[in-house]
Amino acid sequence: MHSLLITGRLLSRALWNGITNVSTATDPSRQRKTEPQLVSAVCGFSKRRKIQRLIKGQFGDDAWFTAKYKTADVLGVADGVGGWRAYGIDPGEFSLQLMKICERLVKLGHFTPTNPSELLARSYYELLHHKKSILGSSTACVVILNKENSTLYTANIGDSGVMVVRRGKVIHKSEEQQHYFNTPFQLSLPPPGYQQEVLSDQPDSAITDNFPVEDGDVILVATDGVFDNLPQSLILNELVKVQGERCATRLQMVANSIAWMARNLSFDETFLSPFSVNAFANGIDTIGGKPDDITVVLATVAI
Repeated sequence: MHSLLITGRLLSRALWNGITNVSTATDPSRQRKTEPQLVSAVCGFSKRRKIQRLIKGQFGDDAWFTAKYKTADVLGVADGVGGWRAYGIDPGEFSLQLMKICERLVKLGHFTPTNPSELLARSYYELLHHKKSILGSSTACVVILNKENSTLYTANIGDSGVMVVRRGKVIHKSEEQQHYFNTPFQLSLPPPGYQQEVLSDQPDSAITDNFPVEDGDVILVATDGVFDNLPQSLILNELVKVQGERCATRLQMVANSIAWMARNLSFDETFLSPFSVNAFANGIDTIGGKPDDITVVLATVAI
């Protein structure tokens, strides 16, 4: 019941976001007809089952943002490293602030529409120099649709990621970065005295890519709570339902479906999840899903 309540309350937020995106894509007086736009929807869940305070842009230790500027539409997710909780540090604060800074920089136009890793770097270094230290670690994935050249630019650090589907096929899937099994690359700001003990990767470690988009392309940006619990075939089955979709309501329904499936399977102790398959490949005998925070940012390209 709690999960359904959260979904319902989040639906209105994500739906309004999607409707706003559609209006700019279909009103010829506001945009050139050939200029691409993203229609987007968001859904997610915290892995903790107790009732939590809803914060815009956050599901548990996960964070997300969507933002628009004259020359670009931008999406991003970040996954706070939960191990910091043992040190009395809120793991969700670092990821949330990282995404909030990204969002602000985009809306101010303080970014390069062809360089998402630079956007991540600016946000990260602003956190480092924040008056009040915001400690923690996070993976991150940022996607920029450059409207001027109809090209998608991606930057991924860690095990969050992006998947793009065109005409029923996966044409792009970001590469996962791990130091070793279940220990992803991460941006970090450790407490004084812990610098040598904490993994900390630089923003320029992010894997970047770019490719031209086409009308109807489907873009999924998600944290590892999705990819660890849903086989690619199940994700693809959902994404093909919204190819070419411009209706925010139908896009929201599929975002909800992906997030809900990932959550249910994460608590299924008999399911052969992608996480359990990878664990077995690394000498760990386990089966079942991986309980985790789940964030789905789903978008389609409308030209």
